[in-house]
Amino acid sequence: MQALLFLLALLLPPGAGAEEIIGGMESIPHSRPYLAHLEIVIDRVTTINCGGFLISEEFVMTAAHCKGREIIVTLGAHDVSKTESTQQKIKVEKQIIHPNYNVYPHLHDIMLLKLQRKAKITPAVAKILLPSPHDSIKPGHMCLAAGWGKTGVNDPLSDKLREVTLRIMEKEACKHYLNYRDDFQVCVGRPGNIQSVFQGDSGGPLVCAGVAHGIVSYGRNDAKPPAVFTRTSGYVPWVNAVIREHS
Repeated sequence: MQALLFLLALLLPPGAGAEEIIGGMESIPHSRPYLAHLEIVIDRVTTINCGGFLISEEFVMTAAHCKGREIIVTLGAHDVSKTESTQQKIKVEKQIIHPNYNVYPHLHDIMLLKLQRKAKITPAVAKILLPSPHDSIKPGHMCLAAGWGKTGVNDPLSDKLREVTLRIMEKEACKHYLNYRDDFQVCVGRPGNIQSVFQGDSGGPLVCAGVAHGIVSYGRNDAKPPAVFTRTSGYVPWVNAVIREHS
């Protein structure tokens, strides 16, 4: 139930809730050039924000629950409250959700966004690598998450990109999430620590040694770690097939 409440919070308008970095720090501007900021139109009155990451000039990867009526991707951003010279704003042409995704139990929470035009690779905009299909990140590794989400349960969304280093946990640490599946998901964040992703960070990457091993999916509505990330390695064949079909 906690996981469901948290996922519902991700779908609220900005300021009311969506995933953010807690206990982290502001990123060095444009030091994470693969990060994408997503502005998602749900209906006439509701807009939410998610994160994402550039995997090719034409495709951004994010969480499936970040779908909407219309999505605008901003690449090359640090402070999303400003129009920076490094920014590239590109509308999404097609939202391609994994065919097995279901809102509950939150499995296969992955989506590819086909951009209307190719991104221009610059010092502030770059692609990130995906793992090989059998290269799953193991417990004990320290990895990086970043986003424009909340910095506290009762805080607003962050205008500036923030990041935090998180530990990959054994699957037992996520046993309170009744539908957690270690073959499809990654348990991230040491229990008892204040560091975590939270509302507004959804769809952002889990980066381990320069490779995007996970996607922020869901967590507790009180922001206490660990949180659950979609494990990207098992989806690489699907990703490659989608890119071939839609390029």
